[in-house]
Amino acid sequence: MFHEVVDGDGPGPAVDPDEPTAASLLAAFEAMVTEAASTVGTDRLVDEVGLTEADAAAVREGDIGGVALADAAAVLAAAEPDRGADAMVAEVRDHLLMGMATAVLDVDSLAAKIDADLTGQEVQQALEGRTAMTLGQLAEILAVIERRKP
Repeated sequence: MFHEVVDGDGPGPAVDPDEPTAASLLAAFEAMVTEAASTVGTDRLVDEVGLTEADAAAVREGDIGGVALADAAAVLAAAEPDRGADAMVAEVRDHLLMGMATAVLDVDSLAAKIDADLTGQEVQQALEGRTAMTLGQLAEILAVIERRKP
């Protein structure tokens, strides 16, 4: 779902598919997650989804840049039970890896082009799911990949 915002799918502000920015992607993610969180309720976010009180408050208030992709996907899955959180995360990772191949980007080049303080190895670990990726990092990585695609 997160990678689909580039195509104009989903709630929130439109993202220019020709020149997506991290800020516009993050705003679209924010709208999507905040809308889903508002339908789930704070108690379910903590008890069923497994968010901390702080993360539950953050997603309800729209402060999602530091929220992990897996947690945000769990919020979306709670609001839309026909899609699993793990499947959404796997979809995003596949999209990013395929995008890197299309854009001819390696992890070191990608790390050099994003504002997040990540090394190439850390980007690779985040893409492979060996470490958590925040929505802020996802927005930066996705913006670089989408701008580089032919």
